[in-house]
Amino acid sequence: MHTDLYINGTWRAASDGARFDVLNPADETALASVASATVQDAMDALDAAEGAFAKWRATTPRARSEILRRAFELFHERIEEIARLITLENGKARADAMGEAGYAAEFFRWYAEEAVRAEGHLGPAPASGARMLVHQKPAGIAVLVTPWNYPAAMGTRKIAPALAAGCPVVIKPASETPLTMLALMPILEEAGVPPGLVNVLPSRASGAVVGAMLADPRVRVVSFTGSTEVGRKLLHAAADGVVKPAMELGGNAPFIVCRDADIDAAADGLMIAKMRNLGEACTAANRIYVHEEIAEPFTLRFTEKMAALKLGNGLEAGVDVGPLVNAETRDKVDYFVRDALAKGADLRLGGDRPEGPGFFYPPTVLAAVPDDADCLADEIFGPVAAIQTFSDEDEVIDRANQTEYGLVAYLYTEDLRRGLALSERLEFGMIGLNRGLVSDPAAPFGGVKQSGLGREGGKEGMLEFQETQYIATEW
Repeated sequence: MHTDLYINGTWRAASDGARFDVLNPADETALASVASATVQDAMDALDAAEGAFAKWRATTPRARSEILRRAFELFHERIEEIARLITLENGKARADAMGEAGYAAEFFRWYAEEAVRAEGHLGPAPASGARMLVHQKPAGIAVLVTPWNYPAAMGTRKIAPALAAGCPVVIKPASETPLTMLALMPILEEAGVPPGLVNVLPSRASGAVVGAMLADPRVRVVSFTGSTEVGRKLLHAAADGVVKPAMELGGNAPFIVCRDADIDAAADGLMIAKMRNLGEACTAANRIYVHEEIAEPFTLRFTEKMAALKLGNGLEAGVDVGPLVNAETRDKVDYFVRDALAKGADLRLGGDRPEGPGFFYPPTVLAAVPDDADCLADEIFGPVAAIQTFSDEDEVIDRANQTEYGLVAYLYTEDLRRGLALSERLEFGMIGLNRGLVSDPAAPFGGVKQSGLGREGGKEGMLEFQETQYIATEW
């Protein structure tokens, strides 16, 4: 298990020797002591990235593609090991961890394919008759800041397109879950990624380390996944240096079940949209609106499915729901449940925080949740489903849109025409229409309003690490 900083292809301690503990959320014991990067370490990482940039951007797209493809293959060879590490430091059950690991690997395969498809265009200027040559160039050094909820995938979703575009990176993983990203580095080394191209800086001094890098004129891109609150601060810091931002921020996803929906299909979809990653996802269904005529049978069906889930250590066979990542997250989830119940919600399942070590919270279903419940205005980030009813489609679309967030919405109906029409009225960057899962490496992931800027995945993901150059000429 690697626990030091990874700079310029070598493992090293922090410049001041500082370290911090990474906890196992299942039993609250220390998994490892990890080096905590300083501002000086960050400058060393930028030096390494700068040294690797010139040669890498001159590398052919096919050569980059082959390295990314090899990274995908090596990742899959070690997928069990990576999934186990995800569970150890994040807590998610083995099935969820394997799902994340497979998803993370796919970004290397997708961008191995996209690396050779950075297309431009050539055409005559209508007014002058000059020729316009437009192409994409690597933007430069990228600073990547990733969250704890997907320790592997949120890193590969940024690293892969950056390398495909020709950019070096410095990544600052979340302090709760740095081990998975450190474990990725030997894979990239073996795949042929040159020293200095990818640098990893775990740190408890995140603000100082990231702020110093954003103030350095060599940094041209900052890609962040996390809360809207932190995203705003990074945008302020990026503005001073006119650093190109790519921000995937918070969400408050509505899940709408229309009167004509297939109840079984909708309940299955909600299990994915709510319980994938224990609900610790910005894409998690947060506000569940069910038509009043089918609300009771739907709630019963969904509650049966939730009740069948087994709570326990994510490493154990048969466990579906592991611990939440830390005490703060667990306590926030518990607060949301207590608040909703105090305001009149109907508890259908769960709701009792277990005793003993570990940051566990049981699958919980709340019906008849009142409009003033705090869980409807904030991300629950846990295994709690908050169900409300509606009677009118215009009304529910208005309610769904009444949030500063606009990442993803889910909609279930048997009428495709209705579904598409309602989808266009939802003010969200992504829509799951009769699907509880929208994430895909080939799709542009991202939101509108306070949920972010730019897109990750798809063709769009590589553009975040490129700049457009236009050459005017004539012959």
